[in-house]
Amino acid sequence: MKAALLTLALLSQAPKAPTPAPAGDVPPGAEAILESPAASSQTATATPARPNGWEGLTAEQRAALVAEDADAPAAARVLRMSERFINTPYVLSPLGEGSGVDPDPTFRLDAVDCLTFVEQSLALGLARSEADVGPLLDTLRYASSPSYEDRNHLMEAQWLPNNIRKGFLVDVTRRYAGEDAVPVTKTLTPLTWQSRSSLALGLPKERRPVGTYPLNMLPLERVLTHARSLPSGTILVVLREDLPLKATRVTHLGFVVQRKKRTYLRHASRGGYNRVVDEDLETFLARNARYAKWKVTGVSLFEVRRPAGASSGAVVRSP
Repeated sequence: MKAALLTLALLSQAPKAPTPAPAGDVPPGAEAILESPAASSQTATATPARPNGWEGLTAEQRAALVAEDADAPAAARVLRMSERFINTPYVLSPLGEGSGVDPDPTFRLDAVDCLTFVEQSLALGLARSEADVGPLLDTLRYASSPSYEDRNHLMEAQWLPNNIRKGFLVDVTRRYAGEDAVPVTKTLTPLTWQSRSSLALGLPKERRPVGTYPLNMLPLERVLTHARSLPSGTILVVLREDLPLKATRVTHLGFVVQRKKRTYLRHASRGGYNRVVDEDLETFLARNARYAKWKVTGVSLFEVRRPAGASSGAVVRSP
């Protein structure tokens, strides 16, 4: 039933203006702690909003886009779908389970944040038909069952390792950074789950990950050295210092885009842009280097893959 609803949403969604959460009404989910706290203080410059590449399409046109060039390389298809999200307004935590703890829609083309932009671009790009989109999105967003408690809330402990295990992602940080890549970790302890931001996730005690989770990192000051070697479609994940009371050190992610001898980050930007943009990577990194309260330390890099069986539309379950 859920897959059918998502397919219906893809085929019949009418463009509409997103409704931001009222001040003080923070949506549930990791998106509330995923984004940079410094971004919210930037001046919004995205109005009036321009239409994205999904608006104005008929149901048949959207279905045809999903099915077009189904056997093309995964990264190329994902990048093509992500391009249609350019100018899509930024709305914090726009997706949920349609009911329960987070009753937001399970799929939408008119609003994204940095994480749901990547998730929906992946689902649309890896699908061979519109019938695959819903199951693929479920597989990406959840460890197993599509419930709030089973959602991949935390990047280091859940979203990244689960999607690597399922075959959607491969860590390529060392491939492109070489000797500049360094091993880092994110540690979650019982103390982490006493902080206000961690408790805001609303996870029951038995569903709160505890442990140390490894990552490879390209230090911030060395990113531009390797930027031109990164293929378009590579997922770039921003890392900050590992603070004990923060449940994550990942604060942003997007897609690398190579164009006209320049490298860009295609991402849903909160604050200054308030929409999906292709931002010059050098500009993006310079801004991140200025964050003093919670320092950005570097990035991790991931290649997009189409796992075996993805064309069937079947949900891959975590062990």
